[in-house]
Amino acid sequence: MFRRLLLNSTTAALFALTPLTVNAQDTPSQGGDIVVTYKDDITTLDPAIGYDWVNWSMIKSLFSRLVDYEPGTANIVPSLAESFEVAPDGLTYTFKLRKGVKFSNGRDVVASDVKYSLERAVNPKTQGPGAGFFGAIAGFDEMTAGTADTMSGIETPDDGTVIFHLTRPDATFLHVLAINFASVVPKEAVEAANGDFGKHPVGSGTFILKDWTIGQKLVFDKNPDYYVKDIPHIDKVTVEVGQEPLVALLRLQKGEVDIAGDGIPPAKFLEIKNSPEGADMIVDGEQLHTGYITLNTKVKPFDDVKVRQAINMAVNKERIVRILNGRATPANQPLPPLMPGYDKDYKGYPFDVEKAKALLTEAGYPDGFETVLFSTNTDPQPRIAQAIQQDLAAIGVKAEVRALAQGNVIAAGGTEGEAPMIWSGGMAWIADFPDPSNFYGPILGCAGAVQGGWNWSWYCNEALDKRAIAADAMSDPAQTAERQAVWGKIFTDIMDDAPWVPVINERRVVAKSLRMGGPDNIYIDPTRVINYDAIYVKQ
Repeated sequence: MFRRLLLNSTTAALFALTPLTVNAQDTPSQGGDIVVTYKDDITTLDPAIGYDWVNWSMIKSLFSRLVDYEPGTANIVPSLAESFEVAPDGLTYTFKLRKGVKFSNGRDVVASDVKYSLERAVNPKTQGPGAGFFGAIAGFDEMTAGTADTMSGIETPDDGTVIFHLTRPDATFLHVLAINFASVVPKEAVEAANGDFGKHPVGSGTFILKDWTIGQKLVFDKNPDYYVKDIPHIDKVTVEVGQEPLVALLRLQKGEVDIAGDGIPPAKFLEIKNSPEGADMIVDGEQLHTGYITLNTKVKPFDDVKVRQAINMAVNKERIVRILNGRATPANQPLPPLMPGYDKDYKGYPFDVEKAKALLTEAGYPDGFETVLFSTNTDPQPRIAQAIQQDLAAIGVKAEVRALAQGNVIAAGGTEGEAPMIWSGGMAWIADFPDPSNFYGPILGCAGAVQGGWNWSWYCNEALDKRAIAADAMSDPAQTAERQAVWGKIFTDIMDDAPWVPVINERRVVAKSLRMGGPDNIYIDPTRVINYDAIYVKQ
């Protein structure tokens, strides 16, 4: 029944994204060390806190979860759990743990570790952005309100069994258990780290963090005790940080770098693509992505819907597509076109400078206003932010561009009242799993409008939250089409309030060295970005 549910719901839509087959000649080789580069340092490797597209892949490989995905796909498979059962009413999930799995500190993983880890992710004291994912588990409301220290809906009758009791059916629950926030950690290691577990992670995943020189590099070694034979294929991954994308690309061409994590700068894309080795160096594919501008509804004048609607009409999205050398299409709603629930008939806000000016006048700002637009400082994001700045100037809005390291932008967005506007390019939003709910809860729902959260518009519409919960309770496969339509209407109704300017749906482009092996879909993995467990070095 579970398999049928997946194939009849959102997962089936993702098959169009990337090829899912591996050719016989691509049998993975074992061994080898690789070098990956990024401009920005890694902010944290704590699975309850880390939530950007760079650390997401690393956290995935450091830790294990009850379930995971087949590499390069959105097909859920058992992981720490060797089996699981779902009750007919969809309210009880029972998992049997795999025996003999060990944390990198040598201790066996047991059921109480699963309970502790999920409760830690939900606990407000953790200040993690993923608590809302677990809202269907009994006891969630009490824990988030601070009236309980544990969740009554997670039972561990013995070391090998975990039982979840839900207060409502949740069509996404197995996907939730596969995301990083559900990663299993040992309580003693968290406590020993004294608030710095993100720099001293202990997990049961495919790799172990061996060294972290802040501002320079991270070194991950293969976990020799990982419970799946010959996984991962690579012996060591060195992540070098502080590398400008252009420099990293030149080093890759010289054979000094294996994966340029920040991709190919737009100015070099056509040159690399048309080079003799371009076809073997570039991985270019669709992804479930929307790049957007957040408009902070708790900061004046963005508390006025007319101002937010005016900003939506002021941005020339076609120009931004040109900056990216055509590697994107203009967006008009939060959902990307390949996501189930996307409304093909919805037109969104037109690019209309005069109408935008008129709306500002109606809102009491005939001469515009001054504000701040945050952006990351990795090319081409500052150039896109400057293009947006010019568009806003045309309607009288003087926006100071504040280009910072990614971690600083994320921190500003997650601090109430700090960031009036954020251009999300280079950070968000790539789907954690292929379901429309993932474009709501963490980034537009009330649960994400918290300290450390990713709802940077601080938008909270309680009526829409109730509709979202009702949509996710439609877990019967026969309701799939109805559920997708409900979600689609939620997102177009959000656009009436205009907490975002949806700008682009961007393709994922990765540059890899000629010695790297494996199918393209593990370099643009729909649930991991780069799947370090599956890539390998050709022998």
